[in-house]
Amino acid sequence: MADPKATLASEREARDVAEAARESDWSGPSFVRELYLGRFRLDLIHPHPDHVDPDEQARAQPFFTRLRAFLERIDSDMIDRTGHIPEAYVQELREMGAFGIKVPVEYGGLGLSYASYVKAIEMVTTKDGSLTALLSASQSIGVPQPLALFGTEEQKRRFFPRIAAGGITAFALTEVHAGSDPANLSTTANPTEDGQHFLLNGEKLWCTNGTRADLLVVMARTPDVVVNGKTRKQITAFIVEASTPGVEVAHRCRFMGLKAIENGVIRFTNVKVPRENILWGEGKGLKLALTTLNTGRLTLPASCAGAGKAMLQVARTWAAERVQWGVPIGKHEAVAQKLARMAADTFAMESIAGLAVGLAQQGGYDIRLEAATAKLWNTETGWRIVDDTLQIRGGRGYETSESLRARGEPGYPVERAMRDFRINLIFEGASEIMRLFIAREAVDHHFKMSFDIVNPETSLGTKVQTALKAAPFYATWYPARWIGTPKTYGEFGPLAKHLRWAERATRRLGRTLFHAMVRIGPKLERRQAVLFRAVDIGSELFAIAATCSRAQMLARKGQREALELADLFCAEARRRIDRHFDDFYGPNDAALYAVSQRVLAGDHAWLEQGIVGFLDDSGIERWDERAAAPREAPQAPAPAVVGN
Repeated sequence: MADPKATLASEREARDVAEAARESDWSGPSFVRELYLGRFRLDLIHPHPDHVDPDEQARAQPFFTRLRAFLERIDSDMIDRTGHIPEAYVQELREMGAFGIKVPVEYGGLGLSYASYVKAIEMVTTKDGSLTALLSASQSIGVPQPLALFGTEEQKRRFFPRIAAGGITAFALTEVHAGSDPANLSTTANPTEDGQHFLLNGEKLWCTNGTRADLLVVMARTPDVVVNGKTRKQITAFIVEASTPGVEVAHRCRFMGLKAIENGVIRFTNVKVPRENILWGEGKGLKLALTTLNTGRLTLPASCAGAGKAMLQVARTWAAERVQWGVPIGKHEAVAQKLARMAADTFAMESIAGLAVGLAQQGGYDIRLEAATAKLWNTETGWRIVDDTLQIRGGRGYETSESLRARGEPGYPVERAMRDFRINLIFEGASEIMRLFIAREAVDHHFKMSFDIVNPETSLGTKVQTALKAAPFYATWYPARWIGTPKTYGEFGPLAKHLRWAERATRRLGRTLFHAMVRIGPKLERRQAVLFRAVDIGSELFAIAATCSRAQMLARKGQREALELADLFCAEARRRIDRHFDDFYGPNDAALYAVSQRVLAGDHAWLEQGIVGFLDDSGIERWDERAAAPREAPQAPAPAVVGN
């Protein structure tokens, strides 16, 4: 049995590493942060950002025209079937500048805005998920994003032109024993004797684009440092040339969906990396990764919105065409309710994605919570939309598009969309990790202000001092969470009632979180189910605000039908929020946890009797027992059909 003290030390070390990398200060206002403090600051996000910039549109139009033409004629079924994106496709993307959409013009890129970039990724998603992964991983979390944020001018001159010309990049953080917990990172980078280089050793798992990349951002442990008498792990980010001796593709991973994603295990053996390839500075790698992801995550919400729109089109078309019991199935209430929710939720997804991108593009905001919330809400909502689309299509939803076409029916790729979409709930922070991240920031102000008051390990003197410091804030803050300043939101017309309700619910969220901290104390951080309900309430409130703001903007432009979608969405979101409040402390949480631990201990293994099971791995050849794969892209079999 493991030593409990060793376990505690490991947990503490993991927390220390994570906290050291966390952005403890706020660089600007945040609407979502204010939500968890019980303050509905609609002024921070309204008016809804309007991405229509005539000059930008004119500059971007040639690229979008070429991209659309390219997407309309590629064979996505062939890509899915062979698990390979033909080099001819990749070369065409290079030639149109699709790998350098955001790279400044002075370095050879298209120099388009972030809004144009996510619009392009959204368009690609509606056609092919594997292409989305190739382009977005290269530009959202690969070399270009951290290079733009933290690179030196010399590094930008060296790498941006290559990227703009079509150099594919990748982000290498995850390892077999280090996913969301970077304290277990084992890849090392030790300086050479002359200090001019680092020798990189280790392996990275699930490195998207790694099997095809020219450049990689690699996170590695550099020598520890001592801070205030305490040893601290250092994680440093390096730009690594994939052609450097010692860089190997050890295995190409294969997945349920995204069959052509270039993802694999990358092995580094004494890879010599110049010191000038360090991004930002030694020991800043994890913070760089987290900061990069704040903005990098914004492509996923837009991508999910694009998928939602594509699924809505399929479901609407089929529900109008398919007749059962004498009427189109869309007339039957069971299907009609699905269609209505899909439309309202798709509108909300696009509103959230557009708002998050708009705030990032405007600058002056701290969008870490907006980006995380948008990623969490849109991926989970989008998954429900894909699932409902498959259900509406029935057996045709489960059938592959190639099979449908082979027997003379339209080849709607709903089955492929479901396989491709599911990873979005895991990519760039699984839903559980997103909720933990948001929850940590949600209680941050209270923990800074008053944690020592409820901490049983704190001395009486410290408790008194903390209480005296916190008293002025809580003397005004807490009463205001009960008695707010009434606002009419009259400019929002029929949506005003939802915003008034959201303002009251926000005050309730603020005081409920405070009550939870007082009631549960330091153990609150372990009550993940409670914190997750708070996060889900905040996410729904963010969605209500974003949806109302966008609907009002569109209504002013004459598109008043947006008000109907927003009204329905808000009514449904309010019901979900009420349920979360009603179950906030989880009457069954303790029972669920107790049973789970007995399941873990094997007490209920009798349930598994009579099965063949999946655990027998006899005869399976492990990737690390084979010779490393060659670096060149795998050769796909010649497709039977080219084009759609």
